[in-house]
Amino acid sequence: MRVASPFRLLLSRLLCTLPQKLNNVHFQVRDRVLNEARCWLTEHLHSARAIPFSHADSIVSNAPFSLSAFVAQIPFPSGAAGADLKRVFRRFLTYNPVNEYDFFFESIGLPPSSSSTAASAYPSYFLSDDALLVAAASALVHYGFPWTKLGLLYREEPCIFSSDSNRLISRLHALEARGFHRACIIGICLAFPSALSADADPGGEIDRLLQYLNQVFLNFDLSDSVPENNVDIFLQVCKNIRVFYDLDSRKGTMGELMCKNLRKIFLELDDASVSQKLNFFIKLGMDATEAGHFILKHDDIFNIDLENPSILMPEYLKSIGLDKDNVAMLSWRFPYVMGKNKLGNLPATMKAMNLHDWFLGKILNGNLHYLSPDFVLAGSHDTGSESGFRRGLERLKSAKLERQKTPRLEQFLDKKVEFLQSIGFGENELTLRSTSMLHGPNDELQRRFDCIQELGIEYSMLCRMVNTKPIILNQCKDTFREKVNFLCNDMGFSLEYLDHFPGFLCFDLENRIKPRYKMLNWLKELGLLKKLFSPSTMVTYSERAFVASLYRVHPAAPKQWLERFSYRVDRYGNQRSLFA
Repeated sequence: MRVASPFRLLLSRLLCTLPQKLNNVHFQVRDRVLNEARCWLTEHLHSARAIPFSHADSIVSNAPFSLSAFVAQIPFPSGAAGADLKRVFRRFLTYNPVNEYDFFFESIGLPPSSSSTAASAYPSYFLSDDALLVAAASALVHYGFPWTKLGLLYREEPCIFSSDSNRLISRLHALEARGFHRACIIGICLAFPSALSADADPGGEIDRLLQYLNQVFLNFDLSDSVPENNVDIFLQVCKNIRVFYDLDSRKGTMGELMCKNLRKIFLELDDASVSQKLNFFIKLGMDATEAGHFILKHDDIFNIDLENPSILMPEYLKSIGLDKDNVAMLSWRFPYVMGKNKLGNLPATMKAMNLHDWFLGKILNGNLHYLSPDFVLAGSHDTGSESGFRRGLERLKSAKLERQKTPRLEQFLDKKVEFLQSIGFGENELTLRSTSMLHGPNDELQRRFDCIQELGIEYSMLCRMVNTKPIILNQCKDTFREKVNFLCNDMGFSLEYLDHFPGFLCFDLENRIKPRYKMLNWLKELGLLKKLFSPSTMVTYSERAFVASLYRVHPAAPKQWLERFSYRVDRYGNQRSLFA
């Protein structure tokens, strides 16, 4: 099977984010053809499909992918520059009706892949066949919702677009009756679509949400800090509020904290920045609700860059209070953690050394200055170590480039370093060794790492496993689950065994581990083997050495192995005996 190179995979993903290339139209007239198609389709939706002109214009003008896909299908005549394009469009549409749902869902802000999925749920091609969908969108736009942001509602609560438009307007008026003004209501609904998806029954979830928002916006006058007609600012404020609301297990307990001290912060930061600071403490081991309360009580955290400053191990460990002997012991036990890293990866670094609980206790006990740039940067100047790592990385890039000749290889290796640093590794020789063995994009490597951790393996142990056998992360997630399940349930070993022998996860389960285990177990049942070999002995033996070990157990054992247990599983899942 031919495997696509990382460059080809990256290129294919990039192309999915660009409108379709128009190979059927000469480049000199492409802009004209697209403009003509846009105008003609707008008029077509208005006159032939009875969609209001303003809506038709919004649908076509905000759907560049669908427009390009439509134009790419049309067989233009060779002299397209002087052709009657309206006639060409009309003739094509006679036999090839356009899927108006593709245009609609893309125009309201859904990405092309999601818009196609949403459109496929409708049996018709024509928006006019779904009166509720068009009427709901029309009612929302007339109320003041930006057309291109309606996708925020559809993404979480598609039922809104199958609701009666009068019911939607009555829900919006009910929000006005609670004291919210129109721009504030639009921001609330876009950030919390559930507020518009159903009536707010007294005491129900939506009613409690609106009471929470009422506390924030009205009781503490946060709405006075926002221009009354600025939907975008209200939306951003509401998205920031939602970050804390979703964390607040005791709904309402953060409302007063949000407004007492952080009015300026909610107006200046976006939800991604707020989430990044929250996630820093959550990754460090703080409960999500506790993290929300903590950063709201310590608003100076919002002035600290918790991402980019550099830290240097083991110097940082000394500066936060560990004595010389402890630092030396940690450097010996976790050499792959030592070296330079980013402050944003500090939680992972501490977890890799199993120090996160101790460090979190330090932070909670008033040592927040440990995270300040001045404190961090004071011990982060080992230029010799940094330059040595960079030279090693350049040598690795040169060696890889000579063997593979892969374009943009340097960027891929840099990404692998970023991934390893994100799980706690520092800039050192062990990280370079692991970098050279990893395959796959960073997001996929992270999913594999998370999958193994979810199986019950402690974080520090998993980092040791990755350092010992980086190639364990080059397998799919189902493979991890199957091998760990077999080790624990069939072979009777605990997860801790992987700390001593992480290489177990690298061997083929169907063609090596299972057949050998079954053979040895059969010999044990016959009383010829007092105890099974350890997994490390069982799977690391070569085929010749394994057969020799069987012969020592009993001279007839190799024949039984070849005839009954030794097989290969093909790509279709069929077993094939090697002896046959």
